[in-house]
Amino acid sequence: MPVCFEWNGRQVSLDDVDPHTTLLSWLRSVGATGAKEGCAEGECGACAVAVLERDGSGRAWYAPVNSCLVPLPALHGRTLLSVEGIAAASGELHPVQRALVERGGSQCGYCTPGFVVSMFCEYYRPGRAGYDPESISGNLCRCTGYRPIADAARSLRAPEPDDPWLAQLARSEPRLPSCAQRSSAHAYLRPSSLAELFALWSLHPEATLIAGGTDLMVYVNQQSRRYASFIALDALPELRVLSVNERELRLGAGVPLAHLEHWIQHVAPAELGGFSQLLPLFSSRLIRQRATLGGSLATASPIGDAAPLLLALGAELSVASLAGVRRLPLSGFFRGYRAHALAAGELIMAVHVPRPTPRWQRFYKVSKRVLDDISSVAAAFVLDLDASGRVTRFAAAYGGIAATPLMAVEITPLAQGRRWDRDTLRVLCDALAGFGSPLSDARASAAYRAALVPRLLEKFYDDTLLPEARA
Repeated sequence: MPVCFEWNGRQVSLDDVDPHTTLLSWLRSVGATGAKEGCAEGECGACAVAVLERDGSGRAWYAPVNSCLVPLPALHGRTLLSVEGIAAASGELHPVQRALVERGGSQCGYCTPGFVVSMFCEYYRPGRAGYDPESISGNLCRCTGYRPIADAARSLRAPEPDDPWLAQLARSEPRLPSCAQRSSAHAYLRPSSLAELFALWSLHPEATLIAGGTDLMVYVNQQSRRYASFIALDALPELRVLSVNERELRLGAGVPLAHLEHWIQHVAPAELGGFSQLLPLFSSRLIRQRATLGGSLATASPIGDAAPLLLALGAELSVASLAGVRRLPLSGFFRGYRAHALAAGELIMAVHVPRPTPRWQRFYKVSKRVLDDISSVAAAFVLDLDASGRVTRFAAAYGGIAATPLMAVEITPLAQGRRWDRDTLRVLCDALAGFGSPLSDARASAAYRAALVPRLLEKFYDDTLLPEARA
């Protein structure tokens, strides 16, 4: 089966595609050299392209993604726009390009195509009202020339009603199809149902599951790692369910984080307030358009940002296999460094957050950069109080201080029933002495990480005393 997609308005059909070939490599091989390789791990945005995306509600948008992390077969059935296709066929510049020219936003020019694409996607973002600084947070300018770039972004008005790119967003798109691409040595298989997935997996038990690829493709690029075959999860509707019932919120493991972010903002902003703090710090918007909650957890990284908050919220996983679906508390999921409780032939189907959720939820991330960086330590806290100010629910979880994300289970019973005051805070901080087993690395020393454990709890306490938190 050839890999077929639309690129800059024309149809592309490719055979014998090695799934380790990135979209960036292919673009440059056919002369579309606007996209650049700056880091090959999704941090710089010089390789940004736009992919037309839709969700179950009919909302459509142009998603900026890092082409260095997209396996070329993942484009099958999609609509792709690279920087070469943004200007009109007549040569007239797009409003984004014109704004950058008029305000001197190009500097040396190496990163400019990526900025153009990210700003193009922001220009057509549904409901856009003014300039969102995060729209270019995943693009790094090596000339430190952000002011003219930001000025260009701020100057953008709403698209004209007859804008052809708006018309494309209104166009009906078919559901993402199955894909079976085999090169001489490797295969890329994309099932469109859970039943089809397990049938393929039984035929290819050596296959590696790939969701957004934002972690996996870094190993392909940086370590030249090669896999016998991939089974892609991005066309499985069973993994993309977002729903609420009386007992819980269901977050599909295959929902890209950008979709999840939008859903939370419009469906459960109060119930999942911790995610409103977490997701803007979860890498960049370029990454969140493809990264998934299930993929983040399945890496079992000790510094994955999502795990501490979900642990504090008491989340459970539904895990699917040929034998059926089972529930697994997230607190029992992490078994060691990069090790988890999934058995052979199992995958994460959804994350379940019990209701009612706690009134106070906070996520804190300590890193060298505020945005688009790996955490040195991350922490999440939840709290409920009764009418007299006594603790009825409290939990704390940390990342970056042990081989796995860690619940501070020792302090939960100490808080229960106590007044939420400085005396209680002192008891809890004292109990955290020696918690975890932090190591020293390039991001932080063991002593610094250990010192952050009680300090972040103190920050949470102070935040719960703010007038807006008490309202």
